Amino acid sequence: MAKPKSIFICSACGARYSRWQGICSECGEAATISETLIDNAPNPGAKVAARALNGFAGVSGSGICNLSSVDLTSRPRISTGFSEFDRVLGGGIVSGSVTLIGGNPGAGKSTLLLQTVGRLCMSHKILYVTGEESLQQVAIRAARLKIGTDRIRIAAETSIDAICEMASSEQPQVLIVDSIQVMHVNGIESAPGSVSQVREGAAALTQFAKRTGIAVFMVGHVTKDGTLAGPKILEHCVDCSIILEAGTDMRYRTLRCQKNRFGAVNEIGVFAMTDEGLKEVKNPSAIFLSRQETVAPGSLAMVTWEGTRPLLVELQGLVDLSLYSNPRRLSLGTDQNRLSMLLSVLHRHAEFSLGDQDVFVNIVGGVKVEDTSADVPLAMALISSFKDRPIDKGTIAFGEIGLTGEIRPVPYGQERIAEAAKQGFVRIVVPYDNAPRRKLSNVDVIPVSRVTDLFNLI
Repeated sequence: MAKPKSIFICSACGARYSRWQGICSECGEAATISETLIDNAPNPGAKVAARALNGFAGVSGSGICNLSSVDLTSRPRISTGFSEFDRVLGGGIVSGSVTLIGGNPGAGKSTLLLQTVGRLCMSHKILYVTGEESLQQVAIRAARLKIGTDRIRIAAETSIDAICEMASSEQPQVLIVDSIQVMHVNGIESAPGSVSQVREGAAALTQFAKRTGIAVFMVGHVTKDGTLAGPKILEHCVDCSIILEAGTDMRYRTLRCQKNRFGAVNEIGVFAMTDEGLKEVKNPSAIFLSRQETVAPGSLAMVTWEGTRPLLVELQGLVDLSLYSNPRRLSLGTDQNRLSMLLSVLHRHAEFSLGDQDVFVNIVGGVKVEDTSADVPLAMALISSFKDRPIDKGTIAFGEIGLTGEIRPVPYGQERIAEAAKQGFVRIVVPYDNAPRRKLSNVDVIPVSRVTDLFNLI
């Protein structure tokens, strides 16, 4: 019998080495390389999928053909029962797709999937496989969420081989695996959750989904910095990667799409956590805007773009005289490097110096904004806080600031203006090139072209 081989794999990035070393040369992490025994047979995950596919009615051929001969008839997407979840998925569940859902412990991943199963099982055949909880624990949660359990097919299993065989026998339309980190593939000596097990387990489920047309959902754990645990190939092999985030306000959860082969990337869905599970928020802009009657200096609403829709959030800036030789720069919800760049632009082109001031920026509600349209409202909030002059509550802004002090247009300018007017704002500060050609009723659109124009407004 052949002696099993061993390699050394980095648990952070999945890089392989022939011998142990203290620091990974690929990602630079320390103490992440460990020895892993591997099977002499190549690609155990492919063997698992091949064994389970024997006799499966839905298996399609994998021979060579012309691309023009491929059937382009689109299959109808399966609705999850949540419009916010469907939005993040790009319109619903695609047959044969593989979706990875990650999030911090307690974020509500299992709750969201169990509620989805409760709605889907009335019209579709679903198989829910749990590896972290017993069947009794899942039944208790279903009773608390008031989910009908008569038609829910469920199994407690941690073997990928057994899961594929059960799915081949049941032939469901959707297969849910909770979670991929506790699953194992026979023939690999390493423990569940290791790089080898996660990689081969995900590969087996992906090949099984593509060959059978079964949509697969995998739950993934995250590391302490919020990224998905395991090798990076776990995110590469799936069709859709979703993160369920819990912000500073623990009542709300944000479902954010990081990768989607069937829809828009960076699409978000907002849910509220209640005693009866997650409930979708139809108008997320209303919960992220301030409800205070009086507006303090440094507070301003902005219009950001997430996926395929505008989102209104409140931005707060605080400028205070520093008591130390090195003033602090802190940004929560926005890029701190972009804050430093913006301060330099204001100093160079508007003679607005904050070199002896502490600068703090916060996005209310724990929302993470990566859109460059936050530059103009951020600059206005800092100017308002420094000069101690509040901005009227009916004012909202968006726009990008360049290094030469110009205010550049942003995509979907007209849609942003329409959403702001819909929410009751009467003054909208926009880049000059985003200003509408016709005057809008009940809305005063104020175009700006240079950062110096912002001082005149405030």
